Amino acid sequence: MSKLLNRSARQWCLAGSAFCIFMLAFALVLQYGFGLEPCPLCTFQRVAVLAALVPLIIGALHNPRGWGGSVYGVLALIGAGAGIFLAGRHVWLQSLPADQVPSCGPGLDYMMEVLPLQSVIATVLSASGECAEVEGSFLGISLPGWTLVGFVVLALMTLALTVGAIKRQQLKSAA
Repeated sequence: MSKLLNRSARQWCLAGSAFCIFMLAFALVLQYGFGLEPCPLCTFQRVAVLAALVPLIIGALHNPRGWGGSVYGVLALIGAGAGIFLAGRHVWLQSLPADQVPSCGPGLDYMMEVLPLQSVIATVLSASGECAEVEGSFLGISLPGWTLVGFVVLALMTLALTVGAIKRQQLKSAA
């Protein structure tokens, strides 16, 4: 475990960036290659991946020394945490019995045109019956379930980035 944390901030940022790009590429392959249109929660999960990707790319380019790696790690962890919440909600919606699924609201495109962003987010998170449909699964786990696993892996990577940066800074301060 100690060797794993000894990776540089740039190495962790590059690994996290590559993982985010993989997640986004896989989502686009599912959408354009297999015709699976993303539901509103899927779209928000893509935004969460982007929210984690941006600080990781900046961190990879910056190659921070000291506490800088922990800053990029925490910022990316916020995106991963949002993704865990959204994917967890998606998995929960899919696990509901058919009679307990919230009613479907208007499409995301329509809501984005008509409603303020705060209302769109509240509507998607409170009542999105179309997100309860299971479009596909692999090894018995739905696509949102795999996305949840991906976000957990991403969160662990950003935690390793953060802890490693703090550990290196503490060793540097002690010397």
